[in-house]
Amino acid sequence: MSGDLKWNKIMGAALATAFVIVGVQQVTGAIYHTEAPDKMGYFVDAPEEAAGGAAEAVLPPDWGTVLPTADLGAGEAAFARCVACHTINAGGANGTGPNLFGIVGGPVMHAAGFAYSDAMAAHKAEAPTWTYDELDQFLTAPGRHVPGTKMSFAGIRDTQTRVNLIAWLRSQGSGGFAIPAPDPARQPGAALAEGEMETPEGAAVEAGAPTDGLGASAPVDGAAGQPTTQETMPGQPAADSDETTNAR
Repeated sequence: MSGDLKWNKIMGAALATAFVIVGVQQVTGAIYHTEAPDKMGYFVDAPEEAAGGAAEAVLPPDWGTVLPTADLGAGEAAFARCVACHTINAGGANGTGPNLFGIVGGPVMHAAGFAYSDAMAAHKAEAPTWTYDELDQFLTAPGRHVPGTKMSFAGIRDTQTRVNLIAWLRSQGSGGFAIPAPDPARQPGAALAEGEMETPEGAAVEAGAPTDGLGASAPVDGAAGQPTTQETMPGQPAADSDETTNAR
């Protein structure tokens, strides 16, 4: 009899333990009950994307104009976000990223002994030199310009910050890489729609339209230049102003 009671006690203790575990789960679930949000994740505003989803076309910087006036102090301050991975002194050691002394105008994969990614090796075949444009595009979004790069830096979206940084990098062992002459094709307002020309005030008019010699549309004489109004019969009130049609 005593042996049977012993096993009964063991089974009772096991069942009691199971009931306690289940009960704790039920009580905990009731106390810490959470509801799933209506919309998962966070909204990230991407200003560089147009509302229709296409990226807005932006002219690259006119290096012949922006580099001579760049703020080297601001460029050095911008490099502070890079020092965790890169050195900039001559003969400096490679870190998580390669040493960057003399990088402007230098070859892609210029740092000897650094293990570059296969993606960067493939990119070098297409763009072998760190030109101003190459650096600008890479610094804007490294992962987008060289898909698969090991560089995890998100990029610098502000154009002036990139210009200052590139100007400062040039001062660190790349002074021999020439600054190009100003390029009018890269000046603001240079990319107008085909069939348009720019007036002195910056307004675009249709090419071939008569002008006054200064780029503004010339006035048209004669009947073609006069407003057309609706005729009224004698004694009939004039038509409302919104019915009046002007020559356009």
